[in-house]
Amino acid sequence: MATQMFRLKKNNNFISLHSPCSSTQARFCLGRGGSLDSLVVENTQIVTNLSPISPQKTYPSSVLFPFANRIKDGKYNFNNKNYVFDCNEVAANNALHGLVYNKTFNCTAHKLTSEFACLQLRYETEKPDDSFPFLYRIDLHYKLTKNGLSLEITVLNTGEKKFPFTLGWHPYFKTSDLNQSALRFSSTQKLAADARNITTGVVGCDLTMPYGLKGVTLDDAYILQAPVVEFITPEYDLKLTASEAETYLQLYTPPAFHAIAIEPMTGVSNSFNNKIGLKEIYPRESFQINWDLKVQLKNVKL
Repeated sequence: MATQMFRLKKNNNFISLHSPCSSTQARFCLGRGGSLDSLVVENTQIVTNLSPISPQKTYPSSVLFPFANRIKDGKYNFNNKNYVFDCNEVAANNALHGLVYNKTFNCTAHKLTSEFACLQLRYETEKPDDSFPFLYRIDLHYKLTKNGLSLEITVLNTGEKKFPFTLGWHPYFKTSDLNQSALRFSSTQKLAADARNITTGVVGCDLTMPYGLKGVTLDDAYILQAPVVEFITPEYDLKLTASEAETYLQLYTPPAFHAIAIEPMTGVSNSFNNKIGLKEIYPRESFQINWDLKVQLKNVKL
């Protein structure tokens, strides 16, 4: 009997990976920054795109680069030069979620085996942007297994000048009942923010774990002591692990959905100005990070 393999399907702007029996699958949108549109593990939906709400409002599973979260008024200074990003969060006058969430990525490689499927998506700048006059290439390497998915991001500076950056990921995790769900993570420090969700400082926090989500509304950021976050739901337990020791966590509960955004970040809102988590990358150097999702189902639907 022939070994059954993972499969790849392409449909216009979307690429999907399927396990041999299709009970586990992931779909990616090339035109929305190569983002993960949905993840299903053993017929249980794990990651959602919050349809029917427009993705232009929710940024589902967007890769956030060259900055995660927000920059106040879009303004920053780097190497004694002032720059201004477009303020796409118009009401608050903030620049939001970077520059690649709406770019078109190309599929540059894939690999299909009986145990996993890999997909590499790439975007490369051709000319500098006035707000961020630096050249870079970003590769998204997704790996789907029967019990989860990982995202490895490689950023390469292809220009002649160093540049600042932070990275983030914006997946929404679905559950049948958020009120019966909980989080577990290690943090003693929270990022204070103003009414525009701009970081104003660091404050202490004392959360009891697991942190129950019944009746809770979140739009909060934390400094993690360990780069691991667990999401406990009636259907499954999920563990998100970052390869970067210095990790920040943004949590957001969208209204009227049984879902939560669990967003790992290498920096916080306004990092280009407050320098919290801000990194720099020199010409022809690269930076790599991996975010890994492992899913443990409680009631497998066959």
